[in-house]
Amino acid sequence: MAEIMNRKDLPREDTWAVEDLFPDNESWEKEFSALSSMVSEFEAFRGKIGESAKNLYDCLSLEADLLCRFDRLYCYAHLNADADTADQFFLSMVGRAMSLYVSACSAIAFIPVEISAIPEDTLKAYMSAPEANRIFDRSIELTLRNKPHMRSAEVEELLAKASEATSAPSEVFKMLNNADAKFDEITDEDGNKVPMTHGRYGTYLESKCRRVRQEAFSSMYKFFGDHINTLAANMYGNVKTGLFNAEARGYGSAREMFLHSSNIPEEVYDNLIETVHRYNHFMYRYVALRKKCLGLDELHMYDLYTPIVELPEKKYSFEEAKELCLEAVKPMGEEYVEAFKKGLSERWIDFRENKGKRSGAYCSGAYSPHPYVLMTYRETLDNVFTLIHEMGHAMHSYFSNKTQPYPTSGYKIFVAEVASTCNEALLNKYLLSRSEDKAEKAFILNSYLDSVKGTLFRQTMFAEFERFMHSSHQKGEVLGAEMLCSFYKNLNKEYFGDGIVIDDEISREWARIPHFYTPFYVYQYATGFSAAVCLSEKILKGGENVEKYMNFLKGGGSKDPIDLLLGAGVDMRTPEPIVSAMETFESALSQLEELLA
Repeated sequence: MAEIMNRKDLPREDTWAVEDLFPDNESWEKEFSALSSMVSEFEAFRGKIGESAKNLYDCLSLEADLLCRFDRLYCYAHLNADADTADQFFLSMVGRAMSLYVSACSAIAFIPVEISAIPEDTLKAYMSAPEANRIFDRSIELTLRNKPHMRSAEVEELLAKASEATSAPSEVFKMLNNADAKFDEITDEDGNKVPMTHGRYGTYLESKCRRVRQEAFSSMYKFFGDHINTLAANMYGNVKTGLFNAEARGYGSAREMFLHSSNIPEEVYDNLIETVHRYNHFMYRYVALRKKCLGLDELHMYDLYTPIVELPEKKYSFEEAKELCLEAVKPMGEEYVEAFKKGLSERWIDFRENKGKRSGAYCSGAYSPHPYVLMTYRETLDNVFTLIHEMGHAMHSYFSNKTQPYPTSGYKIFVAEVASTCNEALLNKYLLSRSEDKAEKAFILNSYLDSVKGTLFRQTMFAEFERFMHSSHQKGEVLGAEMLCSFYKNLNKEYFGDGIVIDDEISREWARIPHFYTPFYVYQYATGFSAAVCLSEKILKGGENVEKYMNFLKGGGSKDPIDLLLGAGVDMRTPEPIVSAMETFESALSQLEELLA
């Protein structure tokens, strides 16, 4: 096995072009000083934004300039830090950048409050004055949308201070889950005692040895079972916090508040759960196929992740991966393909392994010059999918930033996974269309089924559990461990069916899901996945579908996410996108059943 190289020894062409952000550290330092000074300039506008159109737009321009330049400053620091996490210089740079950001947020906090205080007729006059700048229309519109839920300056300040205290449940969970979690050792495939950790848990569940899977499962949930009453009380505190903030701001419920920021109708949430329920029988079929392929008399919850189809031994060089991705996205049209080529050839991607490099994969970047992708490419088919997924994020950001002014360039989380998942769906279709190898086809189909299982079914189950917790509390019910575990176990029965043993341990799974401490977030994985699958099917039909999709990518945050998707041809207020994703799941399942018959 080749020795892992130091960062400084990697070929320049295999690393991302951070010099496109700043040519060197000295340039970064100059910008840091400039932005530090800029923060103090906002004091001149405090209490005066409503006095004139000039004051309003001068302040908004200063704010946009500061935040845009800060994005670039922070991006340079964190990209360098992630490339080598042992480099203390860049870790310090990240810390300094974040301290500056906290100062900046404090300095600009008065802006939306003062804009909301401007009389409506006066604000309309300002927006049509010679000094007006139309790129801020959307920002002002969103500020006014929040006006009914904005409180006086004194109350806003109090709520801001209270947030530190009300974030305690999340912090408690992080400490228990990350710092204090101690799991019983398990015995590996070779009979050796090995530690159980969060990081190793997924690997153990994928083991071919069933005993290893079962021991890891038991070890994980023994810890959470030992602390289940504490974790239930902590979760109850988190749910209470949601309702407290919602009522303080005049919302009818915590869910209404959390969906309001992206203007998502609550019917979208309920529609997702109801529609997935109608297709749970597809998951039952998948469970039956898994049981058959594994040759088990009883399928247990710890058997859901071990592969039923072997990973093809074929290796894909990075050059081959790039060619596959380019072929897969050709249905997107020439504009998309040329931008994709640009990203592949102009060092947007850091793909080599080096000592200290952060694990995982992501897409990051600033408004300019371009997005950046981090991954460690290992020549597997999984890595080809990772590449096209992250480049989907990159293309979304690239076209949004290229088309929109900075204030409307950022897209919401609700649509953040659409472009990346759409790319994966196109690669899936392309590989299936060209593959003549039965094993490779089976692997591709099974990978897709596992994606749907993990994203559409599982995240919807999480969303239903969140709805239960928050609505129960609002009705005055006390959330205790027995109540939460009972409901969660029944949910697993609903989503996975009678063909699998719903082990008692799974009833505690809710206690280890960190996303529950960011309420009403997980449903967006399921809606985004559904939208992406639906859009990929439309794109493959060509015509105006491609143009509509490109307009979606270029839309950024210029409209609400629901409206951007509607323009692309997907209405998330209806069951159609989820039904489309389910039909695609059933088609892949039928093909795999036939291949493995």
